[in-house]
Amino acid sequence: MLTAIHPKLPMRNKPATRAFYLNQLGFKEFGNADYDGYLMLEKDNIQIHFFEFKDLDPKENYGQVYIRTNDIDGLYKALLDNNAAIHPNGQLAIKPWGQKEFSMLDPDSNLLTFGQSV
Repeated sequence: MLTAIHPKLPMRNKPATRAFYLNQLGFKEFGNADYDGYLMLEKDNIQIHFFEFKDLDPKENYGQVYIRTNDIDGLYKALLDNNAAIHPNGQLAIKPWGQKEFSMLDPDSNLLTFGQSV
């Protein structure tokens, strides 16, 4: 029986990735924070893991994660209040597939899409 999924995304710079997720998105670090080249973050009931990829070209990164929420409006407002940059093509909107969504890019151009069923 499957119980959870924890995506692993590439990062070029561990301190920059850590700062973005902790300061902009409100995640917390867990696990062995001193493990070189790996980072584990969590918020509420989700975890995202990161592996070091120093040669990553952000223009060629197609890492993506879809994160479901039960308060899309509150999350969107909180991120805007925290000066988080919403993707220019990812403003909060109801999509034809019945989800209210918005998107943003992390420092390595991993696409984070947040969604809630409408």
